[in-house]
Amino acid sequence: MNQPVSNDDQIQPAPAAGNFTEGAVHSHLIKLTGYMLLGFISIMTASLMETVYIGQVGTKQLAAISFTFPLVMIMQAVAMGLSVGASSVVARIMGVGDTAKAKLLNTHCIVLVLSLTALLGVLVYFNLERFFTLLGAEGEVLDLTLGYMRVWLLGMPFFTITLVGMTLMRAMGDAVTPGYLMTIGSSLHIVIAPFFIFGLMGVPEMGLKGAAVSFIIARTVSFLSYAYVMIIRDNLLTFEMRGFFSSCRDISHVGLPAVASNLIAPVSMSVITRLLAEHGAVVVAGFGIASRIESMIQMIIFALSISLAPFVGQNWGAGYFERVKLALRLANWFAMAWGVFAYIVLVLSARTLVSLINNDPEVIEAAVYYLLIVPLGMGFMGVMANANSGFNALGKPLPPLLISILQMIVIYIPLALIGDYLLGYVGIFIASAITVSVLGAFSWQWINKTVYRSSQHGRIHST
Repeated sequence: MNQPVSNDDQIQPAPAAGNFTEGAVHSHLIKLTGYMLLGFISIMTASLMETVYIGQVGTKQLAAISFTFPLVMIMQAVAMGLSVGASSVVARIMGVGDTAKAKLLNTHCIVLVLSLTALLGVLVYFNLERFFTLLGAEGEVLDLTLGYMRVWLLGMPFFTITLVGMTLMRAMGDAVTPGYLMTIGSSLHIVIAPFFIFGLMGVPEMGLKGAAVSFIIARTVSFLSYAYVMIIRDNLLTFEMRGFFSSCRDISHVGLPAVASNLIAPVSMSVITRLLAEHGAVVVAGFGIASRIESMIQMIIFALSISLAPFVGQNWGAGYFERVKLALRLANWFAMAWGVFAYIVLVLSARTLVSLINNDPEVIEAAVYYLLIVPLGMGFMGVMANANSGFNALGKPLPPLLISILQMIVIYIPLALIGDYLLGYVGIFIASAITVSVLGAFSWQWINKTVYRSSQHGRIHST
């Protein structure tokens, strides 16, 4: 194993394509984050524009799509958790140069995710009404929610497989293509959604269902583009099933805890949505608008945290421990700085941003309260995401799982219940800010200690 380097920012040769073990750390992180951000911007812009379109249809439609958030997150959590497991293994394998094994793992991960996604989709489809009734949806809002999700589920396999494939591309060292592919589908979604929602140029007016139809069309195009790149252009799949169960075991070591960790958030979000529903559909609608605005602003820190995984994985596999430490340090300080900047922006513009989407005074009030309280913890949220990404890249899936359990079950939900009792839905928002701030600081310390101890152990075994 290579010895760790002591100073990354000394003059170094340009890195080979897909190789994150050479060259300046900050240059790799900027490039990885930049292209990841391009994709995130497109996805979140499409999501926000969809909210704008639906906001023109009505408040009940806004509430309906807000009720879908927990279920959509659950569906994606399984696929993305497994892809985290695969990308962790693939990145470390690429760090030692075994491309053939990496391609085999890519193939097996796609097969595994597709199988589980199809099974989960069928189970969910026949239990939609029961699920949304438990969340508190009722009457016309329930009918609208069911109509949207029954269409949306048809496009879910295309969306999840595309996301998984793009995660694997980054683990293989391609920072550029995933951003472009995400942009293609999202841009198409923005363009065609009004035609189906409002019935433009002879297209039947479908309202909320039209948003789901446009989602399916756009994500199918993204899927076909991704398949071309993975199969034909870059030859990243092997179409061999030998060693499939061995690959599943390797993927599951990180993937299953990652799935569990990813599932905790939407399950807990279901509880929070149920609490908010007690305050009326307008509060749920305001929550939906505000959370999408917040996501637009915080996506840069999530793009950075996701970009850490392939970088940390490759460098850890190659034994460059100091590069891993520097990358985490840079990412954490950036997350904190961006959190401060983003909060100032939201304080100055929250009411204006919300009113552009919906002019219902009660919806605006709920959304503004959210944007003035929850983003207080945005920087710490980024630090926590960096830690989780780093742990998974190191092949240590249990810390992210424990952090998720602490975040949602041990701290957030109890605080939200107390806050709701004392201050109403505003108390729920306060509970969120407190939770992420406490756990962000905790995560920062935990990942630093883990990297230090593991790097000392690695040095002993590499000498």
